[in-house]
Amino acid sequence: MIPNMNPPISRRQALCLGGGTALSRSLHAASDRPNIIFILADDLGWGDLGCYGHPFLKTPYLDTMARDGVRFTQFYVASPICSASRAGFMTGNFPARHGIHGGIATPEINRQNGIPDFLDRKVTTMAKLARQAGYATGHFGKWHLGRGPQAPTPSAYGFDEYRTLLGNGPTWQSKDPYFWARTTELIVDEGIRFIEKKRDRNFYLNLWTLIPHATLNPTPQELDVYKGFGPPGVPYKGAHQIYFGAVTGLDAQIGRLFAKIEELGLARKTAVFFSSDNGPEDIEVYSANHSGVGSTGPFRGRKRSLYEGGVRLPLLVRWPGKAPAGRVDETTTISAVDFLPTMANMAGAKLPENFRTDGEDMGDAIAGHPAKRKNPLMWEWRFDIYGHPVNRSPMLAIRDGDWKLLMNPDGSRVELYDIPRDPTELNNLAERKPQIVKQLMSPLLAWSRSLPPGPIRPSAGRNDYPGPTLAKP
Repeated sequence: MIPNMNPPISRRQALCLGGGTALSRSLHAASDRPNIIFILADDLGWGDLGCYGHPFLKTPYLDTMARDGVRFTQFYVASPICSASRAGFMTGNFPARHGIHGGIATPEINRQNGIPDFLDRKVTTMAKLARQAGYATGHFGKWHLGRGPQAPTPSAYGFDEYRTLLGNGPTWQSKDPYFWARTTELIVDEGIRFIEKKRDRNFYLNLWTLIPHATLNPTPQELDVYKGFGPPGVPYKGAHQIYFGAVTGLDAQIGRLFAKIEELGLARKTAVFFSSDNGPEDIEVYSANHSGVGSTGPFRGRKRSLYEGGVRLPLLVRWPGKAPAGRVDETTTISAVDFLPTMANMAGAKLPENFRTDGEDMGDAIAGHPAKRKNPLMWEWRFDIYGHPVNRSPMLAIRDGDWKLLMNPDGSRVELYDIPRDPTELNNLAERKPQIVKQLMSPLLAWSRSLPPGPIRPSAGRNDYPGPTLAKP
């Protein structure tokens, strides 16, 4: 069943969105409200952690986080690209509602792509809600929601303290050739400083890294961990050695953060979320042609694609005493747009009257009780997708229950997949399930027509190959 298209919720609904969950029942007193830390990697794939099955990558600290909390296997971001994905996390909305269809760049490129120069400063964000609920708020690391003379600083979105990369306000400057590799350490340094300063009150903290976004140049120490992965007989580093070294370096800094949380006695008072903004970059992209080997696990698609590998990412949640240790949730379909309503409930924050969210409170799932979505998830992508044609998805997608439908707005390339039984999206059931196609197509096209208009690249939604004509089966 496809419900209506996410109408505004009432104030009563806003105050208890998903009310009755295991978490909401446990948060009667302000003293029960947790600190919240949200760690967001950049271009890390679903299969890039040991706890998600990678056979070679060493991620001991994130693997420990998984053993200490809940690991979700059906977590989706709101877009297969950086800025739009981050807008989904920040606002609880599908980012296309705000006209953010892709990555925010220079004003000239933004105009060409029909994208605003920055996220609307008037939007409701988790940081604004947390601050209103008495939390100290901080953002350290990548921003990518607008920069330049006209763009607001993170303070406009609710952050008391901030230091950004790809944003306005205080930043870091260095001529160190390994600066990119060492930014995670700098971001964690700021996070630790903030936590020590705010340890006696509730805090909400974003730590958004640049790793493993290209261009990667790991330190010699990071590369040395994988010295056996370099190609023999040549003076070059292998792509696996470079990518693996960068990710393991990221993991080590997260381990340092967890050590500080333990040292300060804040572990049981702190809920930590870890994920990535979109799938891994393709090796065909020039900045990643020495390192673009991030793993999507079993999934088709990479960054920019609406197939699973572009939008399905790892999600770990550690909250001792609340999120059951060692739990693997393979059934809950959870999304980035759920972060705002879920975290707001955790923080005891009040949502504005008539606030519209595309997300749902997933507190039950964090507490170890699988949740079933009430509303579908939807995506759009209007631009190029690089790499092999098998990864080039149609422009629109919807996930409702077990079913995922992909299609172009003109009705071409209709693809239907039963995701739990066909996670690789290889068995197109569109011709055999016309009623389900019709049921999903109607709200998807209605949603697409409701979005702010904008340019569409000629190659969008196409997977043809510029070679000899291929015979159709």
